[in-house]
Amino acid sequence: MAEDRRCAQPAVGGRGMMIVRAALAAALALGLLAAPSTAPAQRAPGKIARIGLLGDVPSFLHEAFRQGLRDLGYVEGQNMVIEHRSPEFKYERLPALAAELVRLNVDVIVAASPPATEAARQATRTIPIVFTVSGDPVAEGFVASLARPGGNLTGLATIGPELVGKQLEMLRAVAPKVSRVAILKNPNQPTHARAARQAEDAGRALGIRVQVLDARTPSEIEAAFAAMRTQRAGGVLILRDAVFRAQGAQIVALAARSRLPAMYGLREQAEIGGLISYGASVPHLFQRAASYVDRILKGARPADLPVEQPTKFELVINLKTAKALALTVPPALLGQADHVIQ
Repeated sequence: MAEDRRCAQPAVGGRGMMIVRAALAAALALGLLAAPSTAPAQRAPGKIARIGLLGDVPSFLHEAFRQGLRDLGYVEGQNMVIEHRSPEFKYERLPALAAELVRLNVDVIVAASPPATEAARQATRTIPIVFTVSGDPVAEGFVASLARPGGNLTGLATIGPELVGKQLEMLRAVAPKVSRVAILKNPNQPTHARAARQAEDAGRALGIRVQVLDARTPSEIEAAFAAMRTQRAGGVLILRDAVFRAQGAQIVALAARSRLPAMYGLREQAEIGGLISYGASVPHLFQRAASYVDRILKGARPADLPVEQPTKFELVINLKTAKALALTVPPALLGQADHVIQ
């Protein structure tokens, strides 16, 4: 099994958060945001729990969250309902969607990404918010500390940028001749700027030259891979992102067509033909988010619920893809894998 690793992620920023804040200003000007009440709403005994889910959440993560709730005794339509609002990869829509959840007076908002968390935080200071992924919630301003969040937000942190160095090491182990690696990032994702800088630092230590490329749409992804070929990249690291997850089949196909060994942060991308993936288990994070929702619905305050850091990491290696690229995976790395695709 992959080794557990615990640490905090550095401060992040970026265009994604700027887009959310700009959209929030517009929403405020239009009077879309509901004014927060002075005290959290109390749920009456027997009341159906209304859970807001904000962000782009694919079906398998939605199911992981639902399963977590079912394990805790929640049955959709009987004692709880989920109000899901998806921006469809358009972060500027998040503030209005967060405001809609506030107007619905949901009991708790579950935020599926840092931009979604920011939109929810700006929309309400009283409705509890559970973030499912956050690089460094302290540096991002979501909580006062991991042990005692102190406000109406808590949830689960990830350590994505710190994993970049490990991901590059694994990619080098599989493709030892690679000396230039492209990093595909989404400029609208606030954690990616920090991850790219950490990739550059890790690359220098490994003797790997890093080439950072931006993409937000399928056409930009296509153009990024064309640039990789032009600039003779020997491998590519795909940072974890909702857009890249949605375009997983396109990215895997482009990597294969370009004959580029690729490292992914999402397990499902290795399962559909990517070479290798390593990162925190996102389904596990969504399933764990249900426990926060349960405790909050039972009266716990987010301010008193410590932020949980990841304990489950997954390494997936696709030997079929390695064979197609004429690569040999070292036995030591194979021995660490949680799943090997033959």
